[in-house]
Amino acid sequence: MKKKFQITDYDIVFSGLKEGEHNYVFNISDTFLKNFGFNELNNVDIKVNSIFVKKNSLMELNLNGEGSYILTCDISNEKCPYRVVSELNYIIKFGENYNDDNDQYVIIPYSSYKFNIAKTIYEMIVLSIPQKKVHPGNLRALSDKFSPTSALFILT
Repeated sequence: MKKKFQITDYDIVFSGLKEGEHNYVFNISDTFLKNFGFNELNNVDIKVNSIFVKKNSLMELNLNGEGSYILTCDISNEKCPYRVVSELNYIIKFGENYNDDNDQYVIIPYSSYKFNIAKTIYEMIVLSIPQKKVHPGNLRALSDKFSPTSALFILT
């Protein structure tokens, strides 16, 4: 039986943590993405290794995801497996109010004692999806239609 999604499972409680590097591992499935209202991927199986570095005045978060999911081909509408290796690095700073407008760092209130990385993991996975999804069986047909210098790029 699959474990029910709990957003608090993705909390890193940094209050009380010693300065230095701390490792966390998260196994991501379809359930995780569906809780963000994202249904574009199927059979999601991604292992995310998180390195959380606590420093005196800020924190660093390094996420490395590796695994696979099933995509739908943009051309044939066929399902195709996609192997993913993704990385996202983040700086966590302290300030008066929460602010995540910047894509390289987030500001959390001075009173914070934990940081939830679920949204950061979600963003890393969504950013790993290729812009053009082409089933490997359709690559030959496409290569016959387009020259190597054409504007079509295939990410597989």
